[in-house]
Amino acid sequence: MALNSLCEAEKIYALHGVQDDFRVDGRQRDDYRPMELETEFLPQAMGSARLRLANTDVIVGIIAEVEKPQIDRPNEGKIEFFVDCSANATPAFEGRGGEQLATEISNCLKVAFSSSQAFNLTSLCVVPKHVCWKLNIDILILECGGNLFDAVSLAVKAALFNTKLPSIVKSEVDGPEIYIEISDNPYEYRSFDIKDIPIMVTLCKIGEHCVVDPSSDEEQCCSCSIVLAISGERICSVIKQGAGSFHPITLIESLEFGKTIASTLDQALLDALERESKVDNRQAVRF
Repeated sequence: MALNSLCEAEKIYALHGVQDDFRVDGRQRDDYRPMELETEFLPQAMGSARLRLANTDVIVGIIAEVEKPQIDRPNEGKIEFFVDCSANATPAFEGRGGEQLATEISNCLKVAFSSSQAFNLTSLCVVPKHVCWKLNIDILILECGGNLFDAVSLAVKAALFNTKLPSIVKSEVDGPEIYIEISDNPYEYRSFDIKDIPIMVTLCKIGEHCVVDPSSDEEQCCSCSIVLAISGERICSVIKQGAGSFHPITLIESLEFGKTIASTLDQALLDALERESKVDNRQAVRF
């Protein structure tokens, strides 16, 4: 996905920097690049967020609609992820080049949100067996500068933070007919508790060490990587990418390292959302 391929000398330079805990851009192995977050900027969406992580730019919009629950899950609502990779993000996305990556991201999100401890789908149920809410989470990747999984997960969590689900004024079942009345008062809504919503942390193995928030150049240097979806202290999913391998001991250490990073990153996001919510005219916040 990188615009320019690195030569061998540049890859060796990056590798030695990781070994010395001093990356090409001056960061240490556990440092993230500065982020900029903006929410509630899509008036047609019930919740929205835009997150910029260096050169990576992601927009998330959430729309809710009423549907019938699945037969095998009558007391649960639904959540669907749709990822679109703009052809302007990187030349690799031209034509159908971004479809595989979009599928990988959406599948990773589905797995992460499938746990009831991460996101309680019963909160989307309106009338058991008959009516539920379906959240359509649309993700648009405007620019790709590395570390897409982390950026997408943070933007999704931020969008859910400001999602306003209309209140149900009345619901009743009369034989085969279902009647529901949705409030048209914009001040009557309910929001979501995002405390346990998972975020993703990508650990990129370069040489014998793992780094977080890999840039597009560093992604060319890694032998393999793992994407962890973490909710609180729980690891919801682990996805390995690349042809390389992790030694079992290194993998265990990486999982603990990822949990520590996720805790710090999650708190930074929550603090940024709290700061932004107190500003009258919503402005982008950095963290």
